Amino acid sequence: MKTASIGLPNPHRMTLLVLRDANQPVKQLHVSKPLVIAVPLIALLSISGLIISLQIQSSQTISKLEKQIQSQDLRFEAVVTDKDAAIERLQNEVIALSGQSQEMMNRMERVTELETELQKFIDKYGGGEELGRLSSMSLDEDDSLGVGGEFIAVHENEIEQLALDTKDQFTEMSALLDEMEKNVPVTLKKARQTQYTLSGTPTEWPTLSKRLTSNFGYRTDPFTGRASFHAGVDIAGKIGDPVYAAGAGKVITAAKDSSHGKYIVVEHPGGLQSWYLHLSKISISEGDTVTKGQRIGSLGNTGRSTGPHLHFEIVKQEKAVDPLPYLE
Repeated sequence: MKTASIGLPNPHRMTLLVLRDANQPVKQLHVSKPLVIAVPLIALLSISGLIISLQIQSSQTISKLEKQIQSQDLRFEAVVTDKDAAIERLQNEVIALSGQSQEMMNRMERVTELETELQKFIDKYGGGEELGRLSSMSLDEDDSLGVGGEFIAVHENEIEQLALDTKDQFTEMSALLDEMEKNVPVTLKKARQTQYTLSGTPTEWPTLSKRLTSNFGYRTDPFTGRASFHAGVDIAGKIGDPVYAAGAGKVITAAKDSSHGKYIVVEHPGGLQSWYLHLSKISISEGDTVTKGQRIGSLGNTGRSTGPHLHFEIVKQEKAVDPLPYLE
């Protein structure tokens, strides 16, 4: 089918001829000329409006997406910034804890040295069972320990809080070590003083023999037969038998006279003195420091004596006292 247009004398109308098949008649359509012009124009305007509308919607969509992306970027930057700040804080905490840990190790070594010194003292002078039990409670390095438990993830905030808590614990431990560093030397000093007092107390029997020939107190003098006061005890023995210091102390006298014969005086803590009379030999000198049980001389028969023996005497606050309660 073919169409053709034929202009008519009427300038405002147009005639459209519709040519169909050869055996069909020609059909005429009379159309207003403005309408023919308006239809394509309207179509063109509609298409243009649709295109503009699509462009506006596209622009709005793109702008909205750009804002969303910018917002997401800002949030991501904030999160990254927060994480960087958190990591930096954690790094600073770790560095601080590392320094505190090294200082703590150094101080623990000092305390360990003090503990070792105290342990040696206890081992030497007894009473180390309790500390030994405490030491045995620690695990050997080769002990194999089983571990296990449910896995629970830890948030970074918890790690940061853990670092702060650990820092606080280090501070408490540091204060505790301060106290220990002050107290352990004081305790050791007191222990040494106690040991010196105990070892300085004249409780050691001064001779091999324990046979007494005269007690402390009033008696008949063996030379005059008159009543007299005996300031110590006489212990029988053989000439040359060893004489031992009854307690630790300082030798303040090592001399000889007609009454005491060769004799020694040892000064002990607490205002105590021990006297050793009628010796055959003096093995120490004035000013020497002696330990409990140390040999200081030999039993003899010098001075005002009727036979080989040791006159042993204890003086407390410049007054002679019965030595047997100390020796027993």
